[in-house]
Amino acid sequence: MSNHKKPASIRRIIAKEHGFGPAAMAMAISIAGSGNAYAQPGSEENNAVEKENGIELIEVYGQKNAPYKAIRSGDLRRAADLASSPQTMTILTQTQIADSGKSDLKEILAAQAGVTIGTGENGNAFGDRYIIRGHEARSDVFVDGVRDPGMTTRESFATEQIEITKGPSSTFAGRGSSGGAVNSISKQANPNQNFAILQGGAGTDNHHRMTLDVNKNLSEDFAFRANLLHAQEDVADRAPAEKERIGGLVSARFDATPRLSLLADYYHLEANDVPDLGSYFDQSTRAPVEDIGVYLQSGDFLDTEVNAFTLKATYELSDSVRLQNAIRYGTTDNAYVTTGARGSTRDASDPLAPNALTATLSTHQGWQEVEYIVNQLNIFWDLDQGDAAHKLVFGLEYSDEQVVNGFFATENTAPTNCVAQGRGGALASHCAIDAAGNWDPNVQNLLGRTVSRANQDSDFNVKTTSGYIMDTVELNDRWTVFLGARYDHFDYSNAVVGRGATEPSAYNYSDGFWNGHMGIVRNFGHSGNVYFTYSTATNINGGESDVGGSCGYGGLCGTPDQVDRSDPEHVENLELGTKWEFFNDRLLATAALFRMTKDDVMESVGDSYSTLGTLNTGKNRVQGVELSLTGAITDKLSAQFSAAFMESEVLDAFIEDNVGLALSNFADEHLYLQLRYDASPRFSFGGSISYKSEMYGGQPDTAAGYNATIGDYSIVVPSYEVVDLFMNFYPTEKVNLRLNVSNVADTEYWTAAYRSGSFMYLGEARSVRGSVTWEF
Repeated sequence: MSNHKKPASIRRIIAKEHGFGPAAMAMAISIAGSGNAYAQPGSEENNAVEKENGIELIEVYGQKNAPYKAIRSGDLRRAADLASSPQTMTILTQTQIADSGKSDLKEILAAQAGVTIGTGENGNAFGDRYIIRGHEARSDVFVDGVRDPGMTTRESFATEQIEITKGPSSTFAGRGSSGGAVNSISKQANPNQNFAILQGGAGTDNHHRMTLDVNKNLSEDFAFRANLLHAQEDVADRAPAEKERIGGLVSARFDATPRLSLLADYYHLEANDVPDLGSYFDQSTRAPVEDIGVYLQSGDFLDTEVNAFTLKATYELSDSVRLQNAIRYGTTDNAYVTTGARGSTRDASDPLAPNALTATLSTHQGWQEVEYIVNQLNIFWDLDQGDAAHKLVFGLEYSDEQVVNGFFATENTAPTNCVAQGRGGALASHCAIDAAGNWDPNVQNLLGRTVSRANQDSDFNVKTTSGYIMDTVELNDRWTVFLGARYDHFDYSNAVVGRGATEPSAYNYSDGFWNGHMGIVRNFGHSGNVYFTYSTATNINGGESDVGGSCGYGGLCGTPDQVDRSDPEHVENLELGTKWEFFNDRLLATAALFRMTKDDVMESVGDSYSTLGTLNTGKNRVQGVELSLTGAITDKLSAQFSAAFMESEVLDAFIEDNVGLALSNFADEHLYLQLRYDASPRFSFGGSISYKSEMYGGQPDTAAGYNATIGDYSIVVPSYEVVDLFMNFYPTEKVNLRLNVSNVADTEYWTAAYRSGSFMYLGEARSVRGSVTWEF
């Protein structure tokens, strides 16, 4: 460690950037008063990161003197520390997220090894779509261990840490979680702290971001915390595409008795975007179109509003038995109308440029209303039996999820400007590229689109009752065992209006399934171990709530009778790994070999948007190795490194030609490295590099599209690497200046492709952002 000593106030433990809304700022500042931030040394609730630099971040589950290293999960059901857990898990701390300069959850996850991004059904823009180890995870997102249903835009302003679990996790998660799950741990009120931190940022592309994080200890037994956010920016080099975020998380904790604690919070987020779907795949050049113009239409939008209320009660029945009950009620409203581009050719009958290459525009739209209630009861029992120490968890969970999806009626009222080739032959069209080969200067008003909200086309409801038991058993100094089993019973209903139909088809069925998880850890002293784990996951027919009867995208496959008779998809994972801690536990190194096999896969054999499909005919496998190095390498150098080298293969399929192909939206090679160097007590700098190998477009969880004529995959997303830089300067003990330069080389790259290639998401261009953080 450096010999420089700072005043105690500089070494206070304070919190990361957080929510700030202009209208609420005066109230929050008045609540904050003049309290100073502190944490009690050795408190289990505050494993503080003791750094030598200005304003600190509270890493509630973090390792001292290792700003990028978390000790354990925020989900108390995971009794073992991260270094002792028999499963691959990446935990991103507040400090790591802040240094990265990323704020939306999609951006944070997309950089990490083992995670890719998808586009969704028909350009479905309902929030964020994640793919973990090649398998859909868009419905496998949790907040504080409780499922967060619906497709929403997610922000990190109120997040303590982000946990990415790799491999099937149904013992914890219930249905789904084939490739893994994402769990965000919220910042909560804490009676051991008083602080107020304001952060303001500005940058290129009209970026501004303001956050406020206030924790006030109002008495020995009661604490209040407010996290507020307002942010707005143009999408880098893609204006008038833009993003706006308005959010808040307000929480209160009351220690009613020495044994009873109550925690309540309310979360609100509005995301108002003008979306840009990026480029498209040019079949003639076999590559995405580069330097594409901005073709979004005036009036395009992507809006999300999230509201969630959570009440959690924790009661200590005895020194060894604790009871915790969490109930959450939430709603989400999503709506979008976006524009895609597709390469086309003017017809020979076109009067201006016959047979010339051009691009035509398409409309993608939908709305969604989500309402849910979840109750999760856990009983924690620490039990010693002979030499064995058990950490038992007994759980009961009930959830009721209601998701109504619908569509917008749209009409293009502007006059057509070309005759282009289409599926039905020559069609009067709107061409975004004019007869001279240039983008139309009025392209953003080309369609003259009118929009009105229309009817619903699916009414999804699933009620699930679950019971589980988990046991982490420390047999002796050398051996630890984890055992878990879970049973889920669900009642499913959906009223789906298919394409061309006027009346809904009613689907109603019930079923139940078991999942299990077993891990064995062989410890080698205090610092290292080798483990083996086996885990399972289950996916039900029609389990994706956002796609109704689109069999090819996780919706219903088959007629109502066929769905009732179908078996769920089943996933098994085998993993052999090792974990080692170095330098007084400040650095964690992990390596894992894994093989995931998904069987009884339901396959679409229609147009992917209908219920026409086969039941339980598919099988695929993903296998590989994952490596990580996280924590402090020296007193000054910190790292968060993850790498994945994987391969995917379709083992069985209804269409025999798909056997042997890779899965869609799957990158064989991933690498992420973020380094931070504390050059002096007042200055630190660092950077990151993210690499993904090429991917292929196609339907989720199945073979990528393949063109037998050319002997290659139909849609190719090229490999890419992106470099970011950051710098921190601490002019005083209460002020922190940060500079982030994202995509330093201004690399043009693509992160995902729709199965037809009609749009390919663009990674964000170079941006420069500065921020000032002030403790007051």
